[in-house]
Formats: sequence, structure tokens, C-alpha cells
Amino acid sequence: MKRMTTIILSLFLFAAASSAALARGNGIVTLRSNHSVAVTIDRLEQALKDKHMTIFARIDHAKGAHGVGLALRPTELLIFGNPKIGTHLMECKQIAGLDLPLKALAWQDAKGQVWLSYNSPEYIAKRDRLGHCGSEAVATMHKALRAFTKAATH
Repeated sequence: MKRMTTIILSLFLFAAASSAALARGNGIVTLRSNHSVAVTIDRLEQALKDKHMTIFARIDHAKGAHGVGLALRPTELLIFGNPKIGTHLMECKQIAGLDLPLKALAWQDAKGQVWLSYNSPEYIAKRDRLGHCGSEAVATMHKALRAFTKAATH
């Protein structure tokens, strides 16, 4: 009985720990970061630049909030992409352009933990009803995002 309880508890803890890196029903993948918001975005930006990805914008939401007299915990958005990949999704259905270029949000929760969130490419394809069209591009995006976000958060 004790062994069964230990196994069940272990499975529960594994599932809870893994859930932080899985796309929820809303398609958002969230990873725990070992760094501050600014450092997480710096590391992500560098990983993207190292692979010749295009950085379109970096937005500091907390700075924007402060500029209008409001307080917001550290929150930064990085907008990036590779037209050689993203264009394939828009060739399937141009509405995919609403989800492209890709975005990643680093944010600090009320307990001080930093997280990095992004839309899963599979969810984007599902939302935009791409079917099998663009499946290679989606697989490429998935693999690349996994590597980039790991580099940013670890």
C-alpha cells in the first residue's frame, strides 16, 4: 500500500511539474524561468539572433504601465519570426497572419516566479484550421521554439 501511494504521489508530482511546460486548452505553453524577466528575454533574443531569426519588436509592458502612472510586475513581450517558415502557414490560409510573427511573453507572477509563455504552433494551426497544410512548418516551429525557450529559461 505504501509503495502504491508513493507511485501515485510521484506520478502526480511529475504531472504537476510537467504541466508548466505543456500547452493548456488555450494553446499557451508556459515554462518556468531561472532568470529575471529582462534576462529571460535577453537570452531568448540572443538565441533567436544566433539562428538568424528576425526580431520585430521588444515591448516592456511594465515600463508602458509606469509611463501612465500604473504599476505592473515585470512583463516583456518579444515579437520574432522567420518569413521562410511563417509564410508557409499564411500560404495555407492567410488568416494565420493574425498569429504571426510569433510572440513570447516573459512575466513575473505575484510570488516573484518568472515564466515564459508562447502560443504553441500546433494550436495556431488548429485555430486557423490549416489541416495538414503547413504541417512541416508547424513541426519546424515547434522544434525551434522548444530549443529557443529552453535556452532562455535554463
